[in-house]
Amino acid sequence: MATYKKITELKSPEDFRDFVEESGWNIPCRAAGLEAFSKPLAHGSGKIGNRWAILPMEGWDCEDDGNPSALTARRWERFATSGAKLIYGTEAAAVMYEGRSNTRQLWIAPHTYDRIARQLEVMREAHARRFGCADDLRVGLQLTHSGRYSHSNDDMRLESRIAYHHPLLDKKFGNTPKDLVRDDELRRIIDRFIEAAQLAERAGFDFVDVKHAHGYMAHELLSAVDRPGAFGGSFENRTHFFREVADGIRSATSSLELSLRLSLADFIPFEKGDEGVGTPMKWPEESAYPYAFGGDGTGLGWNLDEPIAFLNLARKYGVRMICATLGSPYYCPHIQRPAYYPVSDGYAPPEHPLRGVARHIEVTAEIKKRCPELRIVGSGYTCLQEYLPLVGASALEAGMADFIGIGRMVLSYPEICADVLEGAPLRTQCICRTLGECTSAPRAGMVSGCYPLDPFYRAKPEALKLRELKKERQEKES
Repeated sequence: MATYKKITELKSPEDFRDFVEESGWNIPCRAAGLEAFSKPLAHGSGKIGNRWAILPMEGWDCEDDGNPSALTARRWERFATSGAKLIYGTEAAAVMYEGRSNTRQLWIAPHTYDRIARQLEVMREAHARRFGCADDLRVGLQLTHSGRYSHSNDDMRLESRIAYHHPLLDKKFGNTPKDLVRDDELRRIIDRFIEAAQLAERAGFDFVDVKHAHGYMAHELLSAVDRPGAFGGSFENRTHFFREVADGIRSATSSLELSLRLSLADFIPFEKGDEGVGTPMKWPEESAYPYAFGGDGTGLGWNLDEPIAFLNLARKYGVRMICATLGSPYYCPHIQRPAYYPVSDGYAPPEHPLRGVARHIEVTAEIKKRCPELRIVGSGYTCLQEYLPLVGASALEAGMADFIGIGRMVLSYPEICADVLEGAPLRTQCICRTLGECTSAPRAGMVSGCYPLDPFYRAKPEALKLRELKKERQEKES
């Protein structure tokens, strides 16, 4: 198994810069300072106070009925006091029971509305106490249907609703013809997105993010090239779902902004190969791989012509901001979230994780160049660790993104945004090292959290159980 130079081995910005340049990766790291983070950005009728964004994540810690729990409240309040002025999506909220990715996922519905609205109010109050005001804070809610990755049962068995039959993913996840979602069912899902957006507006969210990423339902429809009927085949049909959702939300709400988290490019599924390292699943060499929206036909590269066409379409429906991402955590996690360590059911990275960071930056920069009028949130930065602020500021200064989004990092070190903005030294003991426990824990039936670095979770009994499971897995693989 390949071993990769760790970030902690690079002792200075000069060491980091030299390593990146020697490796040939397009990771900007030339900023003289970090002032780019503090610049406000005009948006809509107001402004967003700085260039930090908190990415939407699935919490796996809500109550069984989809209401936010005390753990959810703690996490949201940490987002609010992080210093970021853009809380992009807050949480991945299922629009219907059958579309949950896990049985502890937030569900935006009439019976959860009151507590979600109150939690949003608490966030704004906490932000105002810490930073003086919340007038320049924007908070959104991500709306999602998990599609192929839906779990609506208590024992966490997969209950897929798939957009089309994908020969590799069907095999990987055991999908059968009964899992295929019908057109009439898609229309009911569209109605649920619209109803969820109405609730989000009434609760006080500034925008909703309609998730078109990571192989979930809306994203999978974008690559449904051989699905018959109104929702598949042509580009027009594959964007039908989005157009119906966007039209419905605009008609049913008054001031709610519409945004997208979009996998700008997708890739062929990977699987665990020799020595546990990820390898692309086999595809006939004589035929182009057709199921990667934004792919170049090889399964491993990208062609952004269709994503650009989709974003131009989205602008006509009022979308002014997107959150950029790549691939899926379910079948190419090393691309979607570069990391040094695999999660419990994953594989060792087949490339240096910083190559994955560079891929995110390169694709996002190309979108920004070709769609300059869009506000773009970049992601994939956590693996940079100590050098995240340097690279983020460099990307902002170079116009490669408008905001730098962080996900896993904010679980271990939510104050990183405020520390950078206030010129405080980084707290190295809090920096995420991409160990993967925030994902391994929920996949083992435990609530999500940073068990290695957050003292709150480190003190929980689940932390010991997680260490034992990790030791058992390592012994089994050795």
